[in-house]
Amino acid sequence: MFDCHMHTKFSTDSIMDASAACERSIALGLEGIAFTDHLDIDFPGGGFMVNFDDYFSEIATIRANYGKEIKILDAIEVGIQPHVLDGSMKTVAGYPFDYVLASVHVLDGLDPSEGEFYKDKPRHEAYELYLKEIYRMIKTFESFDMVGHFDYIIRYAPYEDRMLRYNDHRDILDAIMIELVKQGRGFELNTGTYRKNEPGVDYDFELLKRYRQLGGELICLGSDAHRQEHIGLRFEYFSQMVRDAGFKYSVHFEKRKPVFSPL
Repeated sequence: MFDCHMHTKFSTDSIMDASAACERSIALGLEGIAFTDHLDIDFPGGGFMVNFDDYFSEIATIRANYGKEIKILDAIEVGIQPHVLDGSMKTVAGYPFDYVLASVHVLDGLDPSEGEFYKDKPRHEAYELYLKEIYRMIKTFESFDMVGHFDYIIRYAPYEDRMLRYNDHRDILDAIMIELVKQGRGFELNTGTYRKNEPGVDYDFELLKRYRQLGGELICLGSDAHRQEHIGLRFEYFSQMVRDAGFKYSVHFEKRKPVFSPL
């Protein structure tokens, strides 16, 4: 099993050392990990910009130390807004990434973690706006492999019932999944959103089933760990959910090519 989403100290919101991440991942028995440090151009308040020359140099050293025990992938999580497409694609094209994860972290110039985005919006409206932004991203951002956490919007939502349900957003979720299948791409199941295992907040199994019905094949797990204790968290539970939905393989990427592993 690969953990396809984690952040080291190169990401300004992470405190995790790459060596510690490798040691923890080896102890957990993971086959491989992807260091998906952030590129978020024009993020509100600044930050989330990585010097990828330094990143590749450090990860090469880490790979020399741990590469015999675990596969280490050079990766990036690209935060997309409509006006940063060109700059984001330039960075992606400029480095030999194994894996490019595309995500939406900002809506209408607002960071959802600050709460302002949700103001005066019912849950359905807020979630629908977020999903429409993901659909626009996959139609316009040309160089990515998988879509990150399209349930990210629930993390900071103020609603009593925060779940993202397939049946509440059938049209836009179908559009997203159909487009991903058409492009030969897929999405991650981000276990970090469910790290606290809160009652009533879970991943909607119907979403996975529908993706499989539509021909979806590419699925991976990512912990979104920013601390070593969060690596691989709840992978056993979510691996079983993915299997129950009809998937036999998870995917990771090497040199931008999909590699499948039995679940």
